[in-house]
Amino acid sequence: MEKIVKPTNGYTALFLSLIFFVIGICSFVFMGNNQEPKYLIPGFIGMLICFFIWKGLMIIQPNNAGILNLFGKYVGSVKDNGLFFINPFYTTAKLTMRVQNLAIPTLKVNDKMGNPVEIAAVIVWQVKDTYKALYEVADYYAFVKMQSEAALRTLTMGFAYDNIEDEHAAVTLREGGTKINELLQQELNERLSTAGIIIQEARISHLAYAQEIAGAMLQRQQASAIVAARYKIVEGAVGMVELALEMLSKKDIVQLDEEKKAAMVSNLMVVLCGEKGAQPVLNTGSLYQ
Repeated sequence: MEKIVKPTNGYTALFLSLIFFVIGICSFVFMGNNQEPKYLIPGFIGMLICFFIWKGLMIIQPNNAGILNLFGKYVGSVKDNGLFFINPFYTTAKLTMRVQNLAIPTLKVNDKMGNPVEIAAVIVWQVKDTYKALYEVADYYAFVKMQSEAALRTLTMGFAYDNIEDEHAAVTLREGGTKINELLQQELNERLSTAGIIIQEARISHLAYAQEIAGAMLQRQQASAIVAARYKIVEGAVGMVELALEMLSKKDIVQLDEEKKAAMVSNLMVVLCGEKGAQPVLNTGSLYQ
């Protein structure tokens, strides 16, 4: 459990160490000039106290923390920045608490439907609990990297790439967007809480079918798009033909029997649904020739 401690101001300790340093130097000088050994003890004590104080000085940079340990026992964490004086017998370890980025390299993973996909992500993380980061895991940075890759693989295997494979999927990797990012961030926070790490942001940076099936899937997507477009075209054409017949009948512009209506519908459907513009053929005779 993290414990925050506030050590003594280091500037006062530094000033005292300089005083004892001067005392020690002066004692050695007097001893040398006067050849009197009585100055040896004050000089030795002054220098010993000076080095003792220097050993206890600790500098904490902004957004960094110092973790204090006394003979294998956790003492506390210093999160304030500046110059401090601590027990010289403490051993210290320093951790950065600055926000860091981690780019998860492109992974090849099978999605929910078994299709191999390539996926990568970028996460923004930060150390929040210094005790867990230092003592709960062997190497917190390696832990973040490995667990991030595992979380991304787990997320990918839980969803289909798109709705082509799973028509009833509410969320897919390609169209999930913000929802997928939120699920990835939640998964990472659960995994990294052991190391006292929080995830501030997680985003998918690359998503594609694996190279061996990319061509086939592209053709399938194109075919689906063509079918959907044709459906819309036919649906619109039927509506236009229906409207044309209704208006001709309502305004009594021309009387058409069932055979001529069928011919008209056929011609309109060809014109409206054809990929190329229709070439008109002019009939110079009567309507029935």
